[in-house]
Amino acid sequence: MMVRESAFEGQFYPKDREACLREIAAMAPPAEVEGLPDRPVAGIVPHAGWAFSGPTALAVIRTIADRRTPATFVIFGAAHRRVRGNAVFASGGWQTPLGLTKVDERLAREILARAGDLAAADPAAHEDEHSIEVQLPLIQHLVPDARIVPILVPPGPQAVALGRAVGQAIGDLAADVVCLGSTDLTHYGPAYDFTPKGIGAAAVRWVRDENDRRMLDLMVRLDAEAIVPEAQQHQNACGSGAVAAMLAAARLMGAARGVVVQYTTSYDVMREKMGRSDTDAVVGYAGVVF
Repeated sequence: MMVRESAFEGQFYPKDREACLREIAAMAPPAEVEGLPDRPVAGIVPHAGWAFSGPTALAVIRTIADRRTPATFVIFGAAHRRVRGNAVFASGGWQTPLGLTKVDERLAREILARAGDLAAADPAAHEDEHSIEVQLPLIQHLVPDARIVPILVPPGPQAVALGRAVGQAIGDLAADVVCLGSTDLTHYGPAYDFTPKGIGAAAVRWVRDENDRRMLDLMVRLDAEAIVPEAQQHQNACGSGAVAAMLAAARLMGAARGVVVQYTTSYDVMREKMGRSDTDAVVGYAGVVF
């Protein structure tokens, strides 16, 4: 069996089982929000290091796990490095400090059959990408028997069509599935070569109240077609392809509207946890449930 070994333990999250469990236990529970679906079908999760975005990702997965126990998570991941196209990890399993999670090979085969030229089985594309891996220990902890279908989706015109193919495959099999889209939001500051509002408190407010808000509004409305163009124009999602594909799949699975369960920025985290107010580098993190 092909096994993808964890590549980012000790960097984005702890490197051993007990340390992972301690950090998960220390994450604050999500605030109560209204309008959550009784049976969620999808979610958006951030993928920075757990110290920054772990609680937001956990809030989404916990909200889902409190309401259902899906057999499989299809996880659409951001592609931070150049890949040849939409890449499915179609067989085997993924290893983390919390154990081995197997791929739902039957669903992966159906997705590839439905997708045709839109996707390929390409496990090598996943080797150096963290956007899916950082979610997996959280899933393993809360839904330990779940299987996964990891799919890397670069931002491009095929993302929505791929999502539709995934939604159709799930429907064809009547599969018990939740889809996750992995993205962070605006990356602001000189380090990201993106400072349209300068540096300082006003720039942080713009990230929160305008740039990230535009993307969140599209997510909540499930406007899959608008996600990649919005991110290309305003640099407010690094995983826009993953989000667009997830939204397209979620629409076919019956989702009508998303609910934001948590939103924060790296600025907020550093101020609250570390007593620092660094405005030179700000990244937005959102958790949305559909």
